[in-house]
Amino acid sequence: MESWWAALAGGGRAARAGVRRWTGDLLLWLVTAAPIAYAGVTPPHSGRAVALTAGALLLLTAAVAVSRRWPVAALVAAVLGSLLDGNFLFAIPVFSYLAGRRSATAVPAALAFAAIAAGGTALNLGLLGTGAATWFLLASVLLFAGVFPWLVGRYRRQQAALADAGRRHAEARDREQRGAAERIRLRERARIAQEMHDSLGHDLSLIALRAAALEVTDDLAPAHRAAAGELRASVAAATERLHGIIGVLRDEGGTATTRPADETVADLVDGAREAGMAVDVDPPGGLPDLPGATARTLHRVVREALTNAARYAPGAAVTVALAHDGDGVEVSVVNAPPPAGPLPGPPSSGSGLLALAERVRLAGGALTAGPLDGGGFAVRARLPLGGVSGADAVLPPGDVPGPGDASGPAGGPDPAGGPRPAEAERRLRAARRRVRRSLLTALGAPVGLALVLSLVYYPVATAGTVLHAEAFARMPLGAERAALTGLPRRQLDPPAEPARPGCEYYTDGNFPLAEPTWRLCFADGRLVSKERIE
Repeated sequence: MESWWAALAGGGRAARAGVRRWTGDLLLWLVTAAPIAYAGVTPPHSGRAVALTAGALLLLTAAVAVSRRWPVAALVAAVLGSLLDGNFLFAIPVFSYLAGRRSATAVPAALAFAAIAAGGTALNLGLLGTGAATWFLLASVLLFAGVFPWLVGRYRRQQAALADAGRRHAEARDREQRGAAERIRLRERARIAQEMHDSLGHDLSLIALRAAALEVTDDLAPAHRAAAGELRASVAAATERLHGIIGVLRDEGGTATTRPADETVADLVDGAREAGMAVDVDPPGGLPDLPGATARTLHRVVREALTNAARYAPGAAVTVALAHDGDGVEVSVVNAPPPAGPLPGPPSSGSGLLALAERVRLAGGALTAGPLDGGGFAVRARLPLGGVSGADAVLPPGDVPGPGDASGPAGGPDPAGGPRPAEAERRLRAARRRVRRSLLTALGAPVGLALVLSLVYYPVATAGTVLHAEAFARMPLGAERAALTGLPRRQLDPPAEPARPGCEYYTDGNFPLAEPTWRLCFADGRLVSKERIE
């Protein structure tokens, strides 16, 4: 019932997320389509205008549909749509911002802007033959309606990444603090267990030894001999209970296991197969009888590895390989990559592998665990047959995934549930640097690009059109045009005012727009008026 309610709640969240996405896309379409549709429905109407409006709205619909998955493609569609309908100019800043906000990297958008700039320059200056002023205007539109909103979107994305990095850093710091307290607690538990083992275990052993000596004394009465036997049995039972208490103090679980005392690796495999896992064992019959500590640790390794495989690699084939030599036993549990990917859910805490490594270390062995190059995950352990004291066992460093490792069991989530504090701190600093760079770029790039455009536009616009003030002052009225000295070889386009017939316009070279400064008017080839345009 609980799983059914959880699935229902998860489905409800997915449905609400889908509704929010559809609502956002619809709002985006309405905002960007309003200028295009308004111009299309405004009289007078013509068949060609209606067809162009319908085509523009269809192109806009396609851009909105792909804007989440391919935001740069939506931006390019909006720019190309401006060739079809000039009102796409209102949609370009919106799609530019979304491209910066939704794109993981800046390379696709930068390449798209470069291609648009190069293509627009070739089209306007080469094929269409538009003037330099028109080219400069279109380039400025691309800069301030395209590049600048995209930079703002990139900045907003970096801000969100910085906030996420800060949250992860705080979580990692909290985990580290909790881990420090937990380590202190575990050290105290281990110290208490060691003291109990060293003091009480030794004393109980001496008591049992004395009780056994009394039990075999010849001159002791039968009743006393029976009492000594009962004392010896009671001490033995107390010693077993002491071992159980020490095990609880040393083991974080602290609860009694529910598995049968004689459960073997083969029984584990049979249970996994009954649950639907594809598990192979090599050799099929398992290993012969092993010492108690080695057998229990071997059982724990296989059980933990099968549990991880079932949790993080559902449906993957698992191979349990066992090998026995004169000194010890080796076990490896290898699972293939999950066919459908890891199950969704919260990231693993990694405590299972870490506790397993400690268990193997205390048994005198060594554990290695990690992802495979071709995918999948492997857990391998070597255990001695006789076993050694946990204080004498050495775990090779770096063999077990720690809190900072990037891979989890079966190629799934990070075993520690997140980065270590040092790693989180490094990511936070990197995110802050990216935000600062994005802010500087968003503020400085438009200014720099505008300056570059001006430096490109200015020499093109002023070439052969500059009339110096001294030459203008020396031009007498009534002089023939061919006799005027200092007259440029090329004229400028007239300013936005009623055209005067017979007038020519030149600039004094004002930067950066090189606007018309001088007006010279001729009649019958003679200069009849000259003036400065304010």
